[in-house]
Amino acid sequence: MRGTRPEGMNGDGTLRTARAIVWARRRAAMASFWRMYRAQRGGMFGLGLLLIITLITLLAPYYTDESELRASNAPGGRMEPPSSEFWFGTDQTGRSILLMVIWGARVSLQVGIVAAVLAVTMGTLIGMSAAHFGGWISWVLMRLTDWFIVLPSLVLAIALVMALGPSRTTIIIAIALTSWAGTARLVRAQTMAIEGRPYLERAKALGAGHWHQMSRHVLPNLMPLVLASATLQVSSAILSEASLSFLGLGDPSRFSWGTILQRAFLSGAISSGAWWYMLPPGLAILLVVLAFTLCGRAMETVLNPRLRGGK
Repeated sequence: MRGTRPEGMNGDGTLRTARAIVWARRRAAMASFWRMYRAQRGGMFGLGLLLIITLITLLAPYYTDESELRASNAPGGRMEPPSSEFWFGTDQTGRSILLMVIWGARVSLQVGIVAAVLAVTMGTLIGMSAAHFGGWISWVLMRLTDWFIVLPSLVLAIALVMALGPSRTTIIIAIALTSWAGTARLVRAQTMAIEGRPYLERAKALGAGHWHQMSRHVLPNLMPLVLASATLQVSSAILSEASLSFLGLGDPSRFSWGTILQRAFLSGAISSGAWWYMLPPGLAILLVVLAFTLCGRAMETVLNPRLRGGK
């Protein structure tokens, strides 16, 4: 009939169902990923542990009093051992170690996650650009990557923090700048493999520009590798933050797990036998690193057909 459109067509003459089909495929892919991820016991344990730690950290203002972190408001005595009132004991000023660990998690997790995201983003962009453009651009980017890989990351991070001044922002920048190179190498190799596939050759023949090729074809196929790399990178970033803070280069105005360890060391907790001052932040770092590592390995197993087929 006149004035009617074929079913599934909109006013522009394009199929209305195209977007629905795309989203249906994405939902199916996410459902398949979750089904395979649930089969990974280590990954589920790590995910559950991360959820518990995240809830404890985010809800801290609702069940703790941050003012007790100030030395003038310390509720306990000096170096009290664990008790029913102070589960993890107190520090040299009478502050609760448990309260310090809970609030320190907010800083350590924030630094680790933000630094890991920045590092993976830098590595992905540099690796994609090096593989896609080739020529002198690839040579310059790869030589820069090799330079950062060869340099000791902790020494370079210490130099950057000392030059910029100790703060949470400078620690994030220092960790990101010293940990992107490995991701760039991985992304470059994967991008070169993707760009050799027939569908990308067809896109080039049809006149697709660089941005279209990289954003619509290359990046979606890189995302599994990028996500797994980001999850594993968080563990490394948290350890780097703890190392810098332990060396006295952390944010002096905020508690972090590394800062707690540094203060415990300076107060003589080891020589005085105050094991409760050193152990809780160390165990917190261990648990978070273990959780992110388990999640990252599980994601890598699910997203890598070779590893999945070997199980």
